[in-house]
Amino acid sequence: MDKTTFKPRMPLGRLDRDLLERMAQVVREYDIPVVRATAGQRLLLAGIQPGDWEAVAAALGGPEAACPHYVQACPGQPACSFGLADSLGLGAELETMLAGMDLPAKVKAGVSACPRSCGESLVRDLGLVGRSSGWSLYFGGNAGARPRVGDLLANKLSTQEALGLAGRVLAFYQAQGKPRERTARFVERMGLDAVREAVL
Repeated sequence: MDKTTFKPRMPLGRLDRDLLERMAQVVREYDIPVVRATAGQRLLLAGIQPGDWEAVAAALGGPEAACPHYVQACPGQPACSFGLADSLGLGAELETMLAGMDLPAKVKAGVSACPRSCGESLVRDLGLVGRSSGWSLYFGGNAGARPRVGDLLANKLSTQEALGLAGRVLAFYQAQGKPRERTARFVERMGLDAVREAVL
């Protein structure tokens, strides 16, 4: 674990007043030189001095608050006129699911309320896209050095069906994935048919 940086857990990029004030206090107290917004809708504290990481982590919710998994979601209904679904509601439930999972590698989830995919759903480990017929679920996407568009596992899902399938595919990845193997490489190794057979 890199102990010069810390990303406090900020479900769906939400930052309440108490956490913002606590972060400002920690940044001043430990003279942290860099605070920046990440693509994953979180804040990164960088340049933490040797020996200060544990204290910084404790002040911001403990080491478990640095959960490597996160959910990125667009505003969705009713905030966006294009939104076909409640992306923030589904995203919040996914955040809760991911926070308690010990997975082979970090998992980035994207939830988009329409096919415009503002939550970058197709290039996330787990992606959900809202459509007029329900949710579409994608798995195995990656926007890194070897980009990969996620594979469609199912269409026309209700919110509960989407959460159930997300839980099953993540459990399969948890059981069969190699340490530090991201989902894109996992799907390439296992084959899409094997993933579908296991979770559908």
